Amino acid sequence: MVGRRGEAPLVPPYGNSDSRNKARLMSLVKIANGTVYDPTNNIDGVVQDIWIQDGKIVAPPTATDVRPDRTLDATGLVVMAGGVDMHAHIAGPKVNLARKMRPEDKRLAPPVRRTPNTRSGTTGSVPSTFATGYLYAGMGYTTVFDAAIPPLAARHAHEEFGDTPIIDKGFFLLFGNNHYVLNQIAAKEPERLKAFVGWMLQAAKSYAVKVVNPGGIEVWKHGGDNVHNLDESVEHFNVTPRQIITSLTQTAMDLGLPHPVHIHCNNLGLPGNWNTTLATMQALEGRRAHLTHIQFHSYGGGLGEQSQFCSETTKLADYVNSHPNLTVDVGQVLFGETTSMTGDGPLGYYLHKVTGRKWTNADTEMEAGCGIVPITYREKSFVHALQWAIGLEWYLLVNDPWRIAMSTDHPNGGSFLAYPEIIQLLMDRTYRQEVLKRVPPRVLECSVLKDLDREYSLYEIAIITRAAPARMLGLKHKGHLGIGADGDVAIYTPNANKLDMFALPRFVLKGGVVIVEQGEIREELFGRTLHAATSYDEGVLPDIQKWFEEYYTIQFNNYPVDEHYMTHGSTAVACSGS
Repeated sequence: MVGRRGEAPLVPPYGNSDSRNKARLMSLVKIANGTVYDPTNNIDGVVQDIWIQDGKIVAPPTATDVRPDRTLDATGLVVMAGGVDMHAHIAGPKVNLARKMRPEDKRLAPPVRRTPNTRSGTTGSVPSTFATGYLYAGMGYTTVFDAAIPPLAARHAHEEFGDTPIIDKGFFLLFGNNHYVLNQIAAKEPERLKAFVGWMLQAAKSYAVKVVNPGGIEVWKHGGDNVHNLDESVEHFNVTPRQIITSLTQTAMDLGLPHPVHIHCNNLGLPGNWNTTLATMQALEGRRAHLTHIQFHSYGGGLGEQSQFCSETTKLADYVNSHPNLTVDVGQVLFGETTSMTGDGPLGYYLHKVTGRKWTNADTEMEAGCGIVPITYREKSFVHALQWAIGLEWYLLVNDPWRIAMSTDHPNGGSFLAYPEIIQLLMDRTYRQEVLKRVPPRVLECSVLKDLDREYSLYEIAIITRAAPARMLGLKHKGHLGIGADGDVAIYTPNANKLDMFALPRFVLKGGVVIVEQGEIREELFGRTLHAATSYDEGVLPDIQKWFEEYYTIQFNNYPVDEHYMTHGSTAVACSGS
């Protein structure tokens, strides 16, 4: 079975060659009489048919004698587009470092069992490449983005994508502590910065600009503590976090990227950091931006003073509600064992000092760093329970579900396999209140969760797990079931227990091919890689090459990722500025 927390998938023989898979993608499929939830097209629980041909949603045939190659009877079932996870960690240096560092994570988790026609994999908080694809698909998700890849590691990330079955995938590229970027900001060279970012995104075949603890990682790498506010100078570069944020946000807008700059604010995880988060929102001055794993940035109290730890979600959510330039994903904490892995090196070390558990850090030349620490979120821990409550507050306090996306910052807040549990918490107020009764009473005093009666509908769940993240990412062919959309569909059996309902789809289709049936993998297709089709001023390339020759350990010409690294094909998503 796939999709249930703590269970490994059964992967029966599928026996398909690539040619047979291609033939299946070109077949005509009818999903008959399903109850459809498709917010992008304003369809809220309407019984209708969905037709798929050549991997895309098509209009119902007008000829009466047309017969589909396969019909799925969805009578009484819930039909949605395939899920879209816009923020997870499934590839790259920190994921592999976590896999090496945590053998116990694999020993204690059930494996994906090998069959004559499929490969085995390990599960746990950091699943193997194979298991990642199987487990996401088994839950109804068909598109996933890794949220933080150093440019120098892009080639290997694509290699891992080539080993991750079923799902379409892409990644965001780290820029917030890149030395060339900091130099251009300090020199007030916005056009050169724009050209560099455009070239780097194209060279890495990546999707969006990611900013992690802007300036703070660079300070820490040079022996400092961190940066603590937006106007603290980054030594050696004479720039501030504020300048990094505004410059890269404007650059992403000028390039017309499909997804705006993806911001991991300074002071993640520290009490009192809500002030930094609010200051970051205000510094944008109306520019489009996405603030990620916002739960980890919503803590009240004095900066770093745990005794004053409380929720400040209400103030931040009010600001988001009144500023349509902002979108967020949550980074929900779930109770249990997981692995903290972050491009925010200072935060990784801070967690090590707080928890006393093993820790490792890695540096990527002049681009990024990362920290890895095992972590166990405990229901009876005040801090952990408050983090859990703050995440739910965000879902319930943001008025417009189109501006908030479901995430656990996998695996930082918990596994992506916890998404059905989050859905249960959002749709069932009684269930939510029962969990609240088990956490330390102080949590009720330091948050407003107990006072929130809102319950999500299936339509709203379809928004935050599919339609909204696709729209935030600028993916017009994802997250909906309109004509021309990808034939990625998840079909669920209605159940009052929404955890069970969303953990075990009746059918999952990828490009019109039934890949999961009642929790069992039926086909092992490989999805495509999604990247932004940027343009840039090639006149800047000599300066970039000179920089590489002086500072990098590899040759400039060996840096870009060749198209053949997109093993199973790629889709270049147009930029509005191109």
